[in-house]
Amino acid sequence: MTIGTLRDQIIYPDSHGDMRRKGIKDDNLNELLDKVQLTYLVQREGGFDGVQDWMDVLSGGEKQRIAMARLFYHKPQFAILDECTSAVSVDVEGFMYEYCRTAGITLFTVSHRKSLWKYHEYCLYMDGRGSYSFKPIDEHTSEFGS
Repeated sequence: MTIGTLRDQIIYPDSHGDMRRKGIKDDNLNELLDKVQLTYLVQREGGFDGVQDWMDVLSGGEKQRIAMARLFYHKPQFAILDECTSAVSVDVEGFMYEYCRTAGITLFTVSHRKSLWKYHEYCLYMDGRGSYSFKPIDEHTSEFGS
């Protein structure tokens, strides 16, 4: 999180000018905030132009959801997510992962949550001693996660 506007948090590292050149408007950012269930931030923090020290203003879960809104803004082909929803409820986590699938973002996720398995097809397990296993996730996969 950077000191700046709410808009800055979503579009980073783009500038407001970059955003305009891409044809993206604040209404589009509001749609992204809706996908991560943070639309209330616009009113609470004085609109998209309110300047804050976001590290102090946002909760852990809100920071994680802003990071996901940023991911949705940039629409990469691939994303590596490391415990990116550990402070987010399972239902909101589900909405965000479903949107990644809908948006065509291929995910590599580091997590201990079994609830995320349904959004992935394979599991790479590294044992910390140099060995690993890589296998499809199916209804019999049960040895990893919690």
